[in-house]
Formats: sequence, C-alpha cells, structure tokens
Amino acid sequence: MSEHRLPPESDAKHPVRTALTVMLSVVLVAALAAGGYLWHLARTFDSGKQTLTGALPAGSPQKDPAAGDSQNFLLIGSDSRDPGSDNARSDTMMLVNIPADRSGVYVMSIMRDTWVDVPGHGANKINAAMALGGVSLTVETVQELFDVPIDHVVVIDFEGFKGLTDSLGGVTLENHTAFTSREPGAEYFAAGSIRVQGESALKYVRERYAFADGDYQRVRNQQAFVRGLLNGIMARGTLLNPVKVNEIVGGMSPYLSVDEGLDAVAAGRLGVSLRKVGPEDVHMFTLPNEGVGTSPDGQSIVLPDYAAIAEIGAALDGGTMAGYPGASGAGKG
Repeated sequence: MSEHRLPPESDAKHPVRTALTVMLSVVLVAALAAGGYLWHLARTFDSGKQTLTGALPAGSPQKDPAAGDSQNFLLIGSDSRDPGSDNARSDTMMLVNIPADRSGVYVMSIMRDTWVDVPGHGANKINAAMALGGVSLTVETVQELFDVPIDHVVVIDFEGFKGLTDSLGGVTLENHTAFTSREPGAEYFAAGSIRVQGESALKYVRERYAFADGDYQRVRNQQAFVRGLLNGIMARGTLLNPVKVNEIVGGMSPYLSVDEGLDAVAAGRLGVSLRKVGPEDVHMFTLPNEGVGTSPDGQSIVLPDYAAIAEIGAALDGGTMAGYPGASGAGKG
C-alpha cells in the first residue's frame, strides 16, 4: 500500500474525478480556439472520439422557452469502451446544466441505485437502463424522470481516467475521508490534499466498499475528483500551454463516446461561451433521495425524492438552477 498525502506546503492544484467529459472537451477546445490551435485540436478530438448514433432518442421533451439557450449534458462513466454492448454498465451518472447566461455550471450526481421507471421495462435501478437499452434508453430514462430534454450525452470509459491523469502529470484533490481501497491492489488514501494518477485515480473514484455509507461517499469522492480535474485544466499554466492541451485532448478523446451533435466545433463554441467561468462557478451536488430501501424483488435500492426531482425539473425548465437551494454552494458534495 502507498500513501499519497502531500506535504502541507505543497501548492499543487490539480484535483480530479470520474466521468466528466463535458467540461473536459469544452475547456480544452476553448483553449485552442483562444490560442489559434482550433483546427489541429478539432482534428485530434474528432479523430479520437467515438460517435454514438441514435444516442438522443426521438420524441424528447420540448425545451421550455424560459430555458433559453441553456444546455443539459448527461455524463456517464462506463466499464466498457463500447457503451452499446450488452455488458455495459453506467456506474457513474451526472446531469450537467449550463444556464443560458453562461454564469456557471451545475453538476448533479445521480446515484446509480436510484429506483426509477425505465421506459418499457418498469421499475428498476437507473444504472440498469444502460444494460437494458444502451445509451439511448439511459438518456430517455433521465429525460422522463425530470421531464426535460438532454442536449448532449458523453460516455467515458473508466480506462480513460488513467490516460487523463497521466497527461496532466497527476491530479491533486481534497480528500475528506481517509480510506484503504479493497483488493486487488489495496491502496491507502490519506485525508487532506492528495495526488492521484493512473491506476490510483481509478481506484479512488470507484471505491465504495471501504465506506459505511457505500455509494454516498463514493459520489462525494467523484465530485472531489471532478472539481480537481476542472481546477487542473483551467489552471493558467495548462490553458496557455498548447503542447499540454494537445496531450490532454489526445490522451482523453480515444476514451470518449459522444452523440452525433457534439463534435469539436460544437464543443469549441460552447467552450468559448464559458471562457469567463472559473472553478468557483462550478456547483456540485447530489440528487436528493429518501435513503436506502429494498425493492419488491429484494434489491438494495436508493429511494427517489420525487418532490425534489419535480423541483429540479422545474428549475431546469425555467432556467433557474441558480435559485435551486441544493445547488447554491460551489463545490458541494
């Protein structure tokens, strides 16, 4: 076992996390656009990523005019490089809202065992949608849950975490709970500021058995990882270094699968519109729930809080996520 605790005087500022692909491609392409490297970066991004045909289902809910030019992204962390395969699982799911005024970014984790209606399959854990009907059914399930459209979907293969942290030279994050990951390859993660890279980063974001509250702590760790990732990518030294930006895009894109509309041009435009957003403007929280329960067939599940779901759906529809109490603090989770 190895300890990753950094000395107190360390000023490393690259925290990191699991499946966030949106911010990644967005900020990266924005950097190139600003520096004149868009064409080269676009070619690197588009040649590496995989396009998901039919990922956004037909008949999606209509966007409320009050939402304006807001964007909703569904980010999925999967075990499989082929998210359409029968054995693909979505162990990590985040709904990202970018408001029309581009004043911030709202990242909401959805616990994988949340008990919901999966269209055409009845009540089930939300992460079962991937195995039952692939990315399209997963998107449809989330859309029906909140009654809002998903504009883009990004799936990241967990193996991509290794390449990403390697391209960043490691990631520094704030770990609130010390723990030792389970076998194989047990590893100790101290409380406080730690640096993770490669296989260690993957262990950090995936571990749940080491915690008394299981997935709840894992989701908090994943959010810490995302915040670190954003801090590292948005750091001035990273964005102004075209070689570093190209390394990140080239190292990450082979592990990304995106809908047909999310090419490098679309990502670049969004990135430019977010140029004034900093890490302090990224608000992370977890979809409220009513605790753990048992399904009729004996599974351990997370009980949905439908009042909160309706409230969040209304905020997404009305373009008022900034006013939703649960999303009011930066870096929550």
